[in-house]
Amino acid sequence: MGSNPDKQTTSRREFLRNAAVAGAAVAAATPASAAPAVAKSTVFSLAPGRVIGANDRINIAHVGVGVQGYGAHVRLLKQKASENNTQQVAVCDLYGRRLRQAGTEIGLSESSWYKDYRKMLENKDIDAVVIATSDNWHAPISIDSMEAGKHVYCEKPMCKGVEEAYAIHDVVKKTKKIFQVGSQGTSDPMYYKIREIVKAGKIGKMVMGQASYNRGDNRIGEWNSYGDNPYKAPHNAAGPQASGDDHIDWETFRRGHGPKEWDADRFFRWRKYWAYGNGLVGDLMPHKLHPIFIAMGISTVGQEGFPKRVSSGGVLAVQTVNPDTKKPDREVPDFTYTTADFDGFSMIIMSSTVNEQGMRNMIRGNKGTILFAGDSAQIIPERAFSDEVEAETVPLNGNGEPIPVHQKNWLDCIRSGKEPNANIDLALRVQTVIGLGELAYRYNQTFAFDPATRASVPDYKKFSPY
Repeated sequence: MGSNPDKQTTSRREFLRNAAVAGAAVAAATPASAAPAVAKSTVFSLAPGRVIGANDRINIAHVGVGVQGYGAHVRLLKQKASENNTQQVAVCDLYGRRLRQAGTEIGLSESSWYKDYRKMLENKDIDAVVIATSDNWHAPISIDSMEAGKHVYCEKPMCKGVEEAYAIHDVVKKTKKIFQVGSQGTSDPMYYKIREIVKAGKIGKMVMGQASYNRGDNRIGEWNSYGDNPYKAPHNAAGPQASGDDHIDWETFRRGHGPKEWDADRFFRWRKYWAYGNGLVGDLMPHKLHPIFIAMGISTVGQEGFPKRVSSGGVLAVQTVNPDTKKPDREVPDFTYTTADFDGFSMIIMSSTVNEQGMRNMIRGNKGTILFAGDSAQIIPERAFSDEVEAETVPLNGNGEPIPVHQKNWLDCIRSGKEPNANIDLALRVQTVIGLGELAYRYNQTFAFDPATRASVPDYKKFSPY
């Protein structure tokens, strides 16, 4: 990430990107205004990147080395470096302390620490990029990375909104880079076993899938546990006015959205605010959406597998108050659900951070239902078909969704050229549900989507995701 580099001239591509940022500021000020155009690459023409053989070492760089980027990627990839034949060669972040922590962890000299991700991408030794920034930066960094010839592992959600999802999709297809979304459930064998049950016709015609991801194990509000004081910066000196390791590039982080005035809560706990994150819809729901698409056997071929209609509801039930401002400390709901209708079946996903009792994970058919939890699935016949469908318990042999397995799947596909488990075709369909679901909740709408035209009624482009 980072501020725009100084240039003597402005290319047409840079003009388009700067215009997008300006448009984003307008959209943030006027919620129902047209969403900004998706940012275009400003620096990179299509670069081929290095051809990586089965025995070649993969050089990995990181953009965003906060809680997820450092804890789940820098450290885990370091532990598996020998096994995966990888080397971590660069880190990038807008916060100096994070840069130092990550760079020191993997033994990099300060010349390999970056605050501007585009400068980092100029390094031709980098083969692949892990993106774990705030959601508002996923799309431009993914696009720039692939156009610079790098493979991409992008944390979920893939981006903000449907328009950005299609922009990433088009660049993946154009560059043929290996793109993986960080929804590690797609690398758990259990969902593929459930898909076999569905395809075998053991529940008849599929009717509906449902899943949930709930949390409720805290008293101070979700995402408020970073630092001693949940509303202050973890380090009191940190901010845009500080120097050295305490400096934070707040203006670049904003990407033209939200208040210009420094706000530590918005920077360190950005998931609570629409300008930078997606709340539960983008943070927790993808953990269930990607896998249930697989379990239900939803096609990702051509125009198949897209939702025909998406709606959403929810509330901010427990209004945690910031003791400094005396105002609610978040914009996103703490209970929400999204429903999606497809061609012949439906799906409902629910999530909450104030009650940890979720819905039972299941796929309903007209002849039976698959209940799945833990390491087994139960097939329960409908009474009318009890003589045709046998009740049984099927072992699933799940792996618990470990992140290193998902990372390895991405790295193996970089070497083999195969499609990764959370590939762009699956991710595009999931992000369509996420993006339209977020807008449905925020703007009290139900969206009818047509993948052939990439359009919806009402037009999702008229509702800003920022």
